[in-house]
Amino acid sequence: MTMQAKQILLVEDDRFLHRACAASPHQRGWTVLTAVDGEEALAMTRRETRRPGSARYADAEAARLKVMRTLKAEEKTRAIPVLILSNSSRKQDVQEIMQLGAVGYLVKANLSL
Repeated sequence: MTMQAKQILLVEDDRFLHRACAASPHQRGWTVLTAVDGEEALAMTRRETRRPGSARYADAEAARLKVMRTLKAEEKTRAIPVLILSNSSRKQDVQEIMQLGAVGYLVKANLSL
């Protein structure tokens, strides 16, 4: 398996959840890249540096939608599998993300760390 195939980009702004979510893949040999918001995640997928002072998204769901639309619209990032781990369990949110091409959608409250 190539090094690129063993990378995960974890986008999480909560430090505790970030560490908890990164631990298991890291222990299994994955390289865990991290971002705290959608802007940083998009920049990392494009191999660009995050611009200082870029605004954070006020609405996490809007951020997820923007990131998904952007990733799936660009040829270079279209094939990247995206798994969403969210606080939202609204059926509309899940359906919209899945229609945009996510490979899965997990609700944080339904999972045990």
